[in-house]
Amino acid sequence: MSGNLFIVSAPSGAGKSSLVKAALADDERLSLSISYTTRAPRAGEANGREYHFVDRKTFDAMLARGEFLESAEVHGNRYGTSRKWIADARARGQDIMLEIDWQGARQVRKAFSDAVSIFILPPPPVLPELERRLRGRGQDAEEAIQRRLQGARDEMAHVKEFDYVIINKEFENARRELAAVVCAARLRLSDQIARHPEILKPIG
Repeated sequence: MSGNLFIVSAPSGAGKSSLVKAALADDERLSLSISYTTRAPRAGEANGREYHFVDRKTFDAMLARGEFLESAEVHGNRYGTSRKWIADARARGQDIMLEIDWQGARQVRKAFSDAVSIFILPPPPVLPELERRLRGRGQDAEEAIQRRLQGARDEMAHVKEFDYVIINKEFENARRELAAVVCAARLRLSDQIARHPEILKPIG
């Protein structure tokens, strides 16, 4: 049976990366798709772990060859998801989690209509809370924070395109809700028929 494909999107500061990391730690059946990016590695990041770091020339060549399932430019940097890696992993029955923005999510849904999309939001008031979290990280200059806040407004304008919305007010609760969405997807009839044909096919 083909593995499930989960798309997780959020504005900067909503806690998306922490929730995805927790989901992967809790569920050995989940794997993270490692995106390619033209941005420079941050402190503590390793090539092939957080991202595949490439220069713009390499990225553009991969894009021209049709190697990306989706690609987008965010905050002046390019990001892309390997089409072959996703196809091979799903063919092995591996469940995949994609941590991408709304642009990439839209492209993936066009390619895989069965993808499950999840949007993460902070609690209200949303924008002041995002700004508080971004400043609390201490990673960005003022110009970058303002750019991320504008990006957050643009990102949130597409929330209604997603299947599920999780409000990350309390981390452990949001963690459980994300796990519940993954569990529900695995219990879809099509998945259960593929997993238990001896039970369900005679019934049908």
